[in-house]
Parts: sequence; C-alpha cells; structure tokens
Amino acid sequence: MEETDPWLAPDKVYHVLFCFTLSIVFTTLATFTRYPFLRRHAISIGSIASLLAGAAKEAADELGYFRSAGASARDAVADVAGVLLAFLVLSVFRCSTRRDSDSEMGRVRGISLV
Repeated sequence: MEETDPWLAPDKVYHVLFCFTLSIVFTTLATFTRYPFLRRHAISIGSIASLLAGAAKEAADELGYFRSAGASARDAVADVAGVLLAFLVLSVFRCSTRRDSDSEMGRVRGISLV
C-alpha cells in the first residue's frame, strides 16, 4: 500500500528548511532589537515564531488556501525538526561567540586595569 504522505518527500525537506530559515531570521531580528529582554531570549523567540508560522501554514493547508492534501502531522514533525536544528545551531554559535567575547573582555579588562 502506497503512502499518501511519505516521510521522505521533498515537501518534508521544504518544511524543515522553511522553519530552520524562519528561526534564524526571527532570532536575528530579536538579537538586533533595542530591548534587552528580546535580545536575551532571542533564540526562544525565534523558535516560537517559526513554530507559529509552521502551524499557520498547516492551518491554511487544512482550510484549502494552498494546493495540498490538507494539514499533515508529518509536516508538523518536519517543522519541529527544522526549529530544533536551528535551535541547536544557534545555541552552539551563541556559546562559541560568547566564549570569544568573554576572553577578549578579560584581556581588555586586564590591560585597562594596569
């Protein structure tokens, strides 16, 4: 019996890439805002915004706004996978840049105190 919504379909790759990209974009926007709360929680905000966009897309699919077979749990799983992948990449990037800036700040403080 052939599946109507296979796991390994181009559509799932598009969902992963879409939510991954949106997470990166929303996180970047939150990082450059002037509000410290948004900057501090930028990755979480970007992830939530991306998940909301994915859910809105699935709702629009179900309502027939796009040419698709309707909402799919497998599409939602692909959306979550894209967000988790972006969360992982952004967290690693943030940790590596924070370590670099902390070591530079230590050197600057050491020089400025002498």
